Amino acid sequence: MSSRRLLTLPLISFLLLAWLIPFVTGCTRQDQNTASTAENILHLFNWNNYIAPRIIERFQELCHCKLAQDYYSDNEEMLAKLAAGATGYDLIVPTGNAMDTLIRQGALKPLDKSLLPNLKNINSAYLDTAFDPGNKYSVPYAYTLTLLGFNQEKIKELGLPTDTWAIIFEPKYLEKIKGRVTVLDSQRELMAAALKYLGYSVNDTDEGHWKQAAELIVRAKPYWAAFSNTSYVKELAVGNLWVAHGYSNDMFQAALDAAKTKREFTISYASPKEGAVLALDSMVLHRSGNRPDLAHQFINFMLDGRNSAELTNLIGSGNPNTDAMQYIRPEIANNEAIFPDTALLSRLEMLRDLDRKQRRLLSRLWTEIKLR
Repeated sequence: MSSRRLLTLPLISFLLLAWLIPFVTGCTRQDQNTASTAENILHLFNWNNYIAPRIIERFQELCHCKLAQDYYSDNEEMLAKLAAGATGYDLIVPTGNAMDTLIRQGALKPLDKSLLPNLKNINSAYLDTAFDPGNKYSVPYAYTLTLLGFNQEKIKELGLPTDTWAIIFEPKYLEKIKGRVTVLDSQRELMAAALKYLGYSVNDTDEGHWKQAAELIVRAKPYWAAFSNTSYVKELAVGNLWVAHGYSNDMFQAALDAAKTKREFTISYASPKEGAVLALDSMVLHRSGNRPDLAHQFINFMLDGRNSAELTNLIGSGNPNTDAMQYIRPEIANNEAIFPDTALLSRLEMLRDLDRKQRRLLSRLWTEIKLR
């Protein structure tokens, strides 16, 4: 064999391998070209504990890239950081009312749906929302319901109802649980609960109705232990609280913690008959991101049912992905407080964004509530 042929075979093998690598790894030739001008890192701005660790590892192995995350605790914090100049995020996971703001600000890039074949897995009930008609910018990721969590044995002993917001607003019930109940430290969420109890929409912006809701809150406030967004999970699980106004995935965690530590009580949760808030979180591309190619790959990856189910099994979040249902643990999939049936779904509403004037009014009412 000639020396020329000895040199040619390795060269051919190298060129063939270089051509095959993108197909083996799941990254396209376009992705490789883009990587030459930007880091091979996907920057995600996300809620804390909102992606399963195994999913991060699986995605990084697939695309031979790194997934880097920054975190926020609520939509207001996320919007404030972006407004203050935070940039470089490829993907963000905002809730619907924050989506209104981001779209209005022109902060998002439109999706290329030709890169998202798994979009077909999303339940149509969670598509074409009021905040993003036609899903030009957003792909549903997960959702939570705002509801009531409670110590089942204690509430039964006291003969209190668990299917109505009355348990956190009416003195005749609150007298029995004074100092053992908390509500969310959130203007929109607490006002939404009060508005629903009064028979109004969570998105009602009538000033008179808001004042009625504020008075309802002020009347109940002396009976509450605290306004709390996080500590109620632990306090429910150890038995210090008997009732909490909070999120379905938090109640799932409290129930799990109480069971694991073999408490002599059960934490249950239910959606009030008057209706409540459904918060849909979606994946969106921020305009400051450098890797829309990786962002689309991640979205399509998360739309695969097996990957999507990991989050629900981890934290008990609601899941808009129909293909995921076969991989979700039965005790979660059959829980109507996490996966509402048609009747309950009809009583749930997504919060809409407020204009500047409405925000000022709500802030003033909230200040008065806190000071009284």
